[in-house]
Amino acid sequence: MRSDLAGRTILVTGAARGIGAQLARQATARGARVALVGLEPDLLRRLAADLDAHWYECDVTDQAALDAAVASTVDRFGGIDVVVANAGIANLGTVALGPVDALVRTVEVNLCGAIRTVSAALPHVTAARGHVLIVSSAAAFTAMPGMAAYCASKAGVEQFANVLRLETRRHGVTVGTAHPIWIDTDLVRDIRADLASFRATLRRLPRPLSTVVPVDRCAAALLRGIERRSRKVYVPRSLAVVQALRSLVLSGPVDALVTRLGGRTLVDQMEDEVRGLGRSFGRSSVEERR
Repeated sequence: MRSDLAGRTILVTGAARGIGAQLARQATARGARVALVGLEPDLLRRLAADLDAHWYECDVTDQAALDAAVASTVDRFGGIDVVVANAGIANLGTVALGPVDALVRTVEVNLCGAIRTVSAALPHVTAARGHVLIVSSAAAFTAMPGMAAYCASKAGVEQFANVLRLETRRHGVTVGTAHPIWIDTDLVRDIRADLASFRATLRRLPRPLSTVVPVDRCAAALLRGIERRSRKVYVPRSLAVVQALRSLVLSGPVDALVTRLGGRTLVDQMEDEVRGLGRSFGRSSVEERR
């Protein structure tokens, strides 16, 4: 089943920059009407002006604000055909290093924010027999030190979508999850700039887990997934093999291999680097400016 996006309304969270902004540009080029939702009003305003799109400033952990963003979009366009729950953050450091509020905030934005976004838009998507796309990650089926909250939130997002798919299928709604590896966005660039330990780990990972994908390629893959109403979108596609081997990737022998490749030393180095930074999020993260 393939959907023509011309004239369809797509609501995208985390739309001020990165994957969300690029997806909005490409969707508009296909004739879609786009609602941009995010926390950076200046960026949203400029992007909306460029695309003749609708925008609404909103924290995805605030249900009242999300409900208002959805209502505003429906007032502007008459409905919502597709919702893309894309807003996401990643804290820096291990569980032991904390702080716990940064770990919890990562889960609140990535998982609870996706749940709130979908819940707010679902009545309208159901009326349109539309599509839900939730941006998960390769982190849903892999594990890496320093990413406990991020991995947990992205695994949770995938399972939320898996159940939602079963619940809404009878109404003609389709549900997909996107699983990108490292995408060349501010989030990944900030981590690479901040942590030499991350750069070293990236060099040691096998492909496709070491791949950094241009943001326009990622957005194009997600848009194809929306058009095809795909159940899963992998960026790059070879990540499908990694998920199929999930039980091996998360096995004891692989844990031991990671440790032998320098995992323990790199974890110590990472903790020292994060202590030196004196912050819990990347420089470009809205969370860091709060």
